[in-house]
Amino acid sequence: MEDIGAIDCLNFPHYVDPDLAVKILQFDEFKIVFATTFKAMGVVSEEALRERSLKSVGEMLTEMDEAGFDYVVMSDYKQWSYRRHFQLIMDYGIEIVNEKKEQGNGRVLGGASYNPFRIEESLRDIDKAVKEYGFKCVYFHPITFGLAPNDRQCYPLYAKCVELGIPVGFQVGHSAEILPSEVGRPMYADQVAIDFPNLTIILSHTGWPWIEEWMSMLFRHPNVYGDTAGYFPSSYDPRLIEFMNGRGRDKVLFGTNGFGLKMLKDQFMQLPLKDTVKQKVLRENALKVFNLA
Repeated sequence: MEDIGAIDCLNFPHYVDPDLAVKILQFDEFKIVFATTFKAMGVVSEEALRERSLKSVGEMLTEMDEAGFDYVVMSDYKQWSYRRHFQLIMDYGIEIVNEKKEQGNGRVLGGASYNPFRIEESLRDIDKAVKEYGFKCVYFHPITFGLAPNDRQCYPLYAKCVELGIPVGFQVGHSAEILPSEVGRPMYADQVAIDFPNLTIILSHTGWPWIEEWMSMLFRHPNVYGDTAGYFPSSYDPRLIEFMNGRGRDKVLFGTNGFGLKMLKDQFMQLPLKDTVKQKVLRENALKVFNLA
C-alpha cells in the first residue's frame, strides 16, 4: 500500500528537548519505572536519556519526513507525585508547548493539560492555550492525582472542553509508575460520556489490563475514542489487533508517547491489519477527532 501520512496523537516536549528529558530522574516514580515497567529500555542514566532524546523540533521534522508523519500532537503533561514528593513532577506548561509548536511549521499541534488541585488556574491556561495559541486538545492524567475520571474535580475540565469545542484525552489502564491503578479502570469513563454527550473523549493507553472495558467504552459511546500510546505495536495485546480489524476500526488513534516516530510506525505497518484499518488508525480517525479534516 502507499505510505500513510500518519498523525501521532500523543507526544511530549521532552521528545525534542534533552534538558526536559533528564529532569524526571530526580523523582522516585521515574527511577522505579525504568527499573520495572520500562526495564527493556536498558540502563537509564542522564547520559542515556540525553542520547535517546532528539535535540530539537527541527530534528523531529526531519524524522517526520523520513517516517511519513503529517502531524504530531505535543501536549503539556501534569503529573503528581503520589509516592513521596507530593508535588507536580511533570509540568511543562503551555508556554513551553507553544514554543515547540511554533517551531513546527504547522505540523506540531499543541495540547494543554489539567491540574485538578488547581482548577481555576488550569482552566485559565486551557482557555489561553486554545484561544491565543490555537491548541487542539487537552491531555489529562487523573490517575497520578489518585482520581478517577468521573470524580467531581475533573468535571470543570470537561465543561471547559465542550465550551471550547476540543477533545479531552486521559490515561486509563494501569499506571506504569508506582501509583494507584484502580482509578484507571476504563469503566469510570462511562458516566463522563453519559453526562457530556457533546464531549469528544480519548481513552489513552488501551486500558490494559482492563482492555475489554476500554473496548466497551469505545463501541458503546459515539463520543468516545481510544489511543494506542504507551505500547510498542510489536507488543500489542492480540485483542486490540482484533478490535481494530473489526468494530473498533473507526474509534482507535495511533500514538507514540514519545517512544520514537519511525520505530513505532514501522512496527505498526507490520501488524496483521487490513490496509483500510491502517489508514484509519494512523490518520483518518485523528483527522476527525482533532477537527483537522
